[in-house]
Amino acid sequence: MFSYHEPLIGEPEFDSLEELRLFRKRRVALGYRVFAALGWGQMSDGHITARDPERPDHFWMLGHGVPFGAATVDRMVLLGPDGAAVDGYTEFGYMPAAHAIHAPIHEARPDVVSAAHTHTQYGTPFSALNEPLRPICQEACQFFERHGVFEGTELSVESIDIGKRIAVALGDHRAVILRSHGLLTVGSSVDEAVGWFVMAERAAEVHIKAREAEPIPDDAARYTRDDLGPADGWKRFQWLVNSLIPDPSVVG
Repeated sequence: MFSYHEPLIGEPEFDSLEELRLFRKRRVALGYRVFAALGWGQMSDGHITARDPERPDHFWMLGHGVPFGAATVDRMVLLGPDGAAVDGYTEFGYMPAAHAIHAPIHEARPDVVSAAHTHTQYGTPFSALNEPLRPICQEACQFFERHGVFEGTELSVESIDIGKRIAVALGDHRAVILRSHGLLTVGSSVDEAVGWFVMAERAAEVHIKAREAEPIPDDAARYTRDDLGPADGWKRFQWLVNSLIPDPSVVG
């Protein structure tokens, strides 16, 4: 069993790796359902991953072909270092794009438990501008000096080499904008990665709708970012689940 610490930010403590694994799989399933509730992923265009606690070069994600809104623990699949499906929902096997994008990020960033990416109504068009987010709204301030831009033109990411370049563009940040492709966020928990993603999408929406907006000064952007704190992504995910998923136990 696990016990929450007050205030809990991140993942609970567990008595076994198996319990932590199950917890992460449940959070991934909830993350996919949050994406579905927001109208994302109808064409299976995206992935949320969680590092396996026992095999850190493996990660869990939703099995290929499963609708985001139908995500459950028993539909999670474990991808190995070579991209092969080695455990869980292996019916549809190998997923080259998910592996090529996420594996290099998990390898380059031992602190990252989870990475989230999907194609969205505003993040994708904003990414086509090939520019960073400016501090023009509260959500955007959370990414001020905390995100990168991948300027590569490879939109079909099926090569580990491309994924490694994405990881370089991400650096030690919490987000990277993939040129003409969309947004990608990472976190020390699934909750954090998904929370950051939704906030990045909100920031992209403001950029698309208010193209002539005047950014606030750098010092004000830093103050807003630091005042909200590094745990803000985690907190937002709690609200998203509470607001959008009536019965979280549905994921198993």
